[in-house]
Amino acid sequence: MALVLLVVALSSALIAMRLAVHGSEVNVPDLRGKTPAEARRIAEDNGLAAQVESNYYSPVVPQGRILSQMPAPGTLVRRGWEVRLALSLGPQRVAIPQAVGSSQRAAGINIAERGLELSSTASIKLPGTDPGQVLAQDPPANASDIAAPKISLLVSDQTPPQAFVMPSFIGQPLGSVTITLHNAGFSVGNVTAEPEQPSPPPTPASPETSLTSSTSPFPTASGPPPSTTPAAPVANPSPASIIVTQDPRPGSKVLFGSAINFVVR
Repeated sequence: MALVLLVVALSSALIAMRLAVHGSEVNVPDLRGKTPAEARRIAEDNGLAAQVESNYYSPVVPQGRILSQMPAPGTLVRRGWEVRLALSLGPQRVAIPQAVGSSQRAAGINIAERGLELSSTASIKLPGTDPGQVLAQDPPANASDIAAPKISLLVSDQTPPQAFVMPSFIGQPLGSVTITLHNAGFSVGNVTAEPEQPSPPPTPASPETSLTSSTSPFPTASGPPPSTTPAAPVANPSPASIIVTQDPRPGSKVLFGSAINFVVR
């Protein structure tokens, strides 16, 4: 008997819970074709809320009427649910302006003056373009039958290149330094060999020596020491070559992607 009473109590609780759940659910009414005020009133009468979130052109639905809704009519939702509405702007009457080639600021002003909206802006780094220049737009200029009064722009990136402090590579092998630079986004520029050091000039001879060696077959060194020619770039530098100097010097600032020159031995 106790078991029977327990089963009956659980069944009653389950039925009451289902009635309570279904009692708090309503079907979404059809708000299409209504004005925003009418749509809100109908939604409130059904225990729901309604909010216009977007605007679209439509050659069929008159301007100022609800074009679409989410959730769709007939959907079962909980009481208090908010129905999102899209309002019709009627047929397209505004021409899409030409934004490509102008600055981002000028394009934004032109779009706003025509009653349009700037949907999104993406940027890209493109050599040969001015920072902030509009490179592309969607929809294109003078487009017809567009869905929404919004324009998306692609703009040339105006972020300046990053600057880094140059570390010291002096005393390190050229091969390992080359790998380090490439991994960091830099490159190796000119690699030259360290010029040979000139030999010191001979010590001047004493008068006695000059007299006794006047008949020597070897010429006497005189005048300034021989000059050395600048080192030419190494055609195939060895990875094992040791870096003697570098340009830019250690501690100086360099832009990302710069080429670093080395003198090796």
